[in-house]
Amino acid sequence: MGENIGRVVENKQIILKGYIEGAPKETDMELKLGKKMKLEAPKGSGAFLVKNLYLSCDPYMRARMRDFHGSYLPPFVPGSVVEGFGVSKVVDSDNPNFKPGDIVSGFTGWEEYSLIYKPEQLRKVQPDTIPLSYYIGLLGMPGFTAYVGYYEICAPKKNEYVFVSAASGAVGQLVGQLAKLHGCYVVGSAGTSQKVDLLKNKLGFDEAFNYKEEPDLDAALKRYFPQGIDIYFENVGGAMLEAVLLNMRVHGRVAICGMVSQHSMTDPQGIRNLFNLITKRVRMQGFLQSDFLHLYPKFLEDVGCLYKQGKITYLEDISEGLESGPSAFAGLFSGKNIGKQVVCVAHE
Repeated sequence: MGENIGRVVENKQIILKGYIEGAPKETDMELKLGKKMKLEAPKGSGAFLVKNLYLSCDPYMRARMRDFHGSYLPPFVPGSVVEGFGVSKVVDSDNPNFKPGDIVSGFTGWEEYSLIYKPEQLRKVQPDTIPLSYYIGLLGMPGFTAYVGYYEICAPKKNEYVFVSAASGAVGQLVGQLAKLHGCYVVGSAGTSQKVDLLKNKLGFDEAFNYKEEPDLDAALKRYFPQGIDIYFENVGGAMLEAVLLNMRVHGRVAICGMVSQHSMTDPQGIRNLFNLITKRVRMQGFLQSDFLHLYPKFLEDVGCLYKQGKITYLEDISEGLESGPSAFAGLFSGKNIGKQVVCVAHE
């Protein structure tokens, strides 16, 4: 194993300093040395010890950085370790279902080593030709969000017109590719010319545009969708959603996945143009991927096969070292990342 079981280490950890207002900053978190710990799972605990390899930076984590208990996940505790999705390697185990050397993915701490007492929050990964980091991206929560959001919420039909915002991000890039494979016309928006180029030339979108260069989003959408939009996969909210509502077709569907433009606002903006939902009989629905976990095995098989067949690609933005975590996370909210933002804590 190379981990020297029983060795005592000072566990490096990323700590949330306190609840925050506005956009997350690198200084809202800090790297600390945790209490000394033995690299072993306590006997009789049923727990297992993992070495974290990759950690996922996801926008939903911003909501856990405020003192609000009415969400589907509880807030982080200030002064404690940040939590999120990760890919880890089992170092030692007091749980018969997890053995040293197993690779697992799921909820873990933003630290070098984590002691897991809730085995249900992690699932085993069978390493093959798919990169391990993809199990917190393409084959993890973001990929599954794209899969169930597109197929279950959007209820797509061939030849429909599909628009994806934040299209080069962890979720949007897969939505667009699934829609293309489904026989749809797909346009994406992003915040830089580099991302627009990737959408069109690497990810296969029919068209893409830089929303920051469009003074009139309604006019831009009419240019790219002269016949209107059947499906909008919503990732940003705000002015973009308002403009989309003016351009929806009759019986269109809007899947509300994320509203990253509103995460950092103390007074989120209201949405105008909602009357279009009535006149065009549009269905707008929010969703959580966790409501569809019964589909996860099918998702793994379907998307895994598409990747192995070379029919889809996936962009990652990997930051090296646990200490890069705060900066990488904060960068999500200014669009610094290109593709899925990942923090590499350790290579296998």
